[in-house]
Amino acid sequence: MSSNRAFTLLGVAAAGGVGYYLYNAGGDPKVAQKKFEADASKVSSQIKSDLPGREKEAKKEGEALANQASHKFDQASADAKTKLSEAEARAKEMSQKTGKEINSAIDKFDKTVEEKAAKAKSGISSWFGGK
Repeated sequence: MSSNRAFTLLGVAAAGGVGYYLYNAGGDPKVAQKKFEADASKVSSQIKSDLPGREKEAKKEGEALANQASHKFDQASADAKTKLSEAEARAKEMSQKTGKEINSAIDKFDKTVEEKAAKAKSGISSWFGGK
């Protein structure tokens, strides 16, 4: 069904193009054909002249995009390295702080245990006549 519509639309477009050239040529088919060939040649030469310039332009744009992408990648890599070193520094600092707190808590616990042990020892010694 859609291919049938496509053929119909192509036929209408072709008939319109033929009608346009015949009307501009005053109804003479040979003049209309020459005018069509001239227009087709003109369009073809414009396309051919634009293509080489487009190739160089596209290459320059591609290089610019590649350089820009490379720059962004380098920037992102540098940012990641910076953030990693900052995280490592914070982790080291937290480790040292936590280590100091743990050592402080252990020292406090040891002191408390020693004090309680000394009291217990003096209490047991007093049972047996010691100090």
